Amino acid sequence: GKVIQLISDFQAKILKEGEEAQKLYAEFSEWCEDRNRNLAHEIKTGKAEVKTLKATIEEQDATIETTQAKIDELAESAATADAELKDATAIREKEHKDFAAEEAELVETIDMIHRAVGILEREMAKGGASMLQLKNAASLSQALRAMVDVSVMSSSDVSKLQAFIQ
Repeated sequence: GKVIQLISDFQAKILKEGEEAQKLYAEFSEWCEDRNRNLAHEIKTGKAEVKTLKATIEEQDATIETTQAKIDELAESAATADAELKDATAIREKEHKDFAAEEAELVETIDMIHRAVGILEREMAKGGASMLQLKNAASLSQALRAMVDVSVMSSSDVSKLQAFIQ
């Protein structure tokens, strides 16, 4: 009687606890499987992302190399342009200096010619012996020398005029 009832109750209690434990085990097992699937998916996604990021890094490294080469090329080009500009500026400054000197010399020569013309006009108007020498001169050079002989023009002015005539 009572023992069988007690064993029967105890058996029912153990079976009930076993069912509850089985239910808990099934829930935990399902949770583990879900977690395993989620982690496997995250690992797969993470590996794919690693590949993508590595490819992006390689692309950016290549871009950096290309850009650095362009920067180096442009820096070299800029240095060359600066050197060429410096050279061109030096040439222009020398040409300007040469031009200014030549212009001053030409202005001085033109001034001498104006003075010589004025002197010739005055002497021709006077008539005198010095004009007789000028009329007998076979060339412009002899005429200039005749003007020096009569002290109408300085010998340095005559030398400059002769250099200009030649």
